[in-house]
Amino acid sequence: MSTAPAPAKQGERSYVPASHGLFVSPEKRTFILSLLLIVCTLGLYNQAAHSGFVNFDDDRYVYENFHVRAGLNGETVKWALTSTDEANWHPLTWMSHALDCSWFRLNPAGHHFTNILLHAASVVLLFLLLWRSTRRLGPSFLVAAVFALHPINAESVTWVSERKNVLSTVFFLLTLGAYGWYVQRPHWKRYLAVAGLFVCGLASKPMLVTLPFVLLLLDYWPLRRMNGWGEPPEVPAARHSSLGKLLIEKLPLLALSVVSAVITMRAQQAAGAVGTLPFPLDVRLKNAVYCYAMYVWKAAWPAGLAPLYPHPGQSLALWKVGMAALFLIAASALVLRLRSRRYLLAGWLWFLGTLVPVIGLVQVGNQAMADRYAYIPLVGIFVMVVWGAADFAAEHQWGLWWKLVPASCVLVVLAMVAHKQISYWRNSLDLWTHALAVTRNNFVAEDSLGGALVELGRTDEAYPHFVRAAELQPADPVSRCNIGAYLHQHGHPAQAIPQYRLAVSLTSDTRLRATTYANMGSAYRELGDDAAAQASFEQALRLNTNQFNAWLGMGMLAERRGELGNAISDFLRSVALHPTAEGYLQLGRALVRGNRPREGYDAFEQALQLDPGMAEAQRAADALSH
Repeated sequence: MSTAPAPAKQGERSYVPASHGLFVSPEKRTFILSLLLIVCTLGLYNQAAHSGFVNFDDDRYVYENFHVRAGLNGETVKWALTSTDEANWHPLTWMSHALDCSWFRLNPAGHHFTNILLHAASVVLLFLLLWRSTRRLGPSFLVAAVFALHPINAESVTWVSERKNVLSTVFFLLTLGAYGWYVQRPHWKRYLAVAGLFVCGLASKPMLVTLPFVLLLLDYWPLRRMNGWGEPPEVPAARHSSLGKLLIEKLPLLALSVVSAVITMRAQQAAGAVGTLPFPLDVRLKNAVYCYAMYVWKAAWPAGLAPLYPHPGQSLALWKVGMAALFLIAASALVLRLRSRRYLLAGWLWFLGTLVPVIGLVQVGNQAMADRYAYIPLVGIFVMVVWGAADFAAEHQWGLWWKLVPASCVLVVLAMVAHKQISYWRNSLDLWTHALAVTRNNFVAEDSLGGALVELGRTDEAYPHFVRAAELQPADPVSRCNIGAYLHQHGHPAQAIPQYRLAVSLTSDTRLRATTYANMGSAYRELGDDAAAQASFEQALRLNTNQFNAWLGMGMLAERRGELGNAISDFLRSVALHPTAEGYLQLGRALVRGNRPREGYDAFEQALQLDPGMAEAQRAADALSH
């Protein structure tokens, strides 16, 4: 943004630079404070680099995504640009995950570290943007520090699948910086830079559709470009314009937002993400009002944070909605009354406006709210609080230590709470155990905790969680699929099939349906109904050609029919998509039957590398080695 300093106005104080020592120049001050922010951010989130993937979309985004696992190449780029997988169009996010796989393969440390670096970059960008546009070093640094350390941001940084949030925020802040550059000397080339960065942000996460309105807020404060909205701007390079002209200036960017919104809505409808729970409009409005207040509360008191908060539906108490509405009305009235302190109105409208796409008026998914949605919006609240506190301290002539001590205490407390919150993302078991401890009637957490226990081989402990999820939400397809899988694995394929059928009838999620059909095909195959098994596997592959266990099942059916060539081809396809010990075992057996013993031995060795305790593979390998 603009680099020229502006004299203090009502409620604002100019920063008087030190004339000696380490902080002798603005450049040194900003450089050293930027380094301090980076060190604090990396230090806080260092433990996240030792965390694993979690069973909350990380499979779909990374370790079971065939395109992403292939790394960044021409085919991946083509797929990313045209894919609406996961109910979104965000090609840059897909490419960033693929690039991580090129660099780090499936080592989660590298994927986590990329998220941490992106967060650190946003922290420094936020600091520099505030400093360059307001020339107030202390408040700018403190806002960036709160953003860096606040526990509510732990979800966006430590959750690998939320790469779209931290990546899009970098482009969001770069767009704001480019806009400040454009304002200094308006030119179509500079405007093109703003639009290009904005497109990159939308291609990372479509939540940024409100950015044109954020730029209007910047015109109000701190750029002061609006005619009739106060004194003329002090920065000569900032063009003073009417509100109408400023709106016209944003129209091309608004058109980009509309295009992104249309693409996103179509992608979400195609994936069945919109209206997963058919809440009527009045319920969604009540929940939106309540959640606005809850986001502010969690900013002030970040306790009981969870990856998913169940939607209350019709059970949301009217008194809670009433209290939330009173708070929003009172806060809005207060910032209007104190509108001479422009940062209050700008920060409040930033918070209210940037939350609109995800506040639940259009229901996407089954959550009431999510910590990740507050990543950008709460910057507005942070600016309001920090600038207000700074002005209060200045008006009461507080000394430096009276400012530093409370600010430092707040940052230390935030860092301590955030450190604990980050630790819950260490693995799926810790994450969902904590989620169930701090939320009520959370069927997604029950499903996910059960899934985490299954991954650890503790299936008997997992089963009650699947049953509990089905009790809480009878229309939940995931719990039905998991119950079917448990019954299937415990030797009851006939009882599993009705659960599978119920699961596919309850969801339009392509991946879940493909997985369930593949499981159903396996159950039919075990029951000897090869025709039904074949039909189920084929349906799974129509939904998802990369459904590895469907190819495995198809290979086993082909082998049973004596079609060894087809069987080997299907097994090879299965292990290429997702290497499993079972897949390599079946491949080895087919190769041996096809008079290819050396290749069969290699397949058995691959199975033993994946599962050293697989006795069948060991016996087969031993038989070939003698």
